[in-house]
Amino acid sequence: MVKDRTLDELANFHGHLGPYVVVGYKMGVVANSKLSEDPFAKEVLVKTGPQPPISCIVDGIQYSSGCTLGKGNIQIEDKNEPEASFTSEDESLEIKLKERINSKIGETSEGNLENLAKKIYEMKAEELFEISYR
Repeated sequence: MVKDRTLDELANFHGHLGPYVVVGYKMGVVANSKLSEDPFAKEVLVKTGPQPPISCIVDGIQYSSGCTLGKGNIQIEDKNEPEASFTSEDESLEIKLKERINSKIGETSEGNLENLAKKIYEMKAEELFEISYR
């Protein structure tokens, strides 16, 4: 099944499957659909900061969008916020995790995080994010 393969590959890339890496993955998928699938045609500013678990969003974005630290088209701002700003030539896309989803992640016990990650993977972007496209 494609879903299982995607989640397995994402877990291999990140080291485990958790909700924030899936959130980042979904952010990158949205950016690819709205801006470009070309990893050289967009940049992203991720506002999570460098501290796990929220910074796991960065790995999900790198995996799905192709924006990477190595290419230099991803920057991390230390705001401790589950949001990212993607830009291409003359378009921008702001994606912010809805507060109720972020709260649910914070309230979930360690033993249930992988199950929550799988549920997040199944959710539509509109259910997860506040999206602003310009």
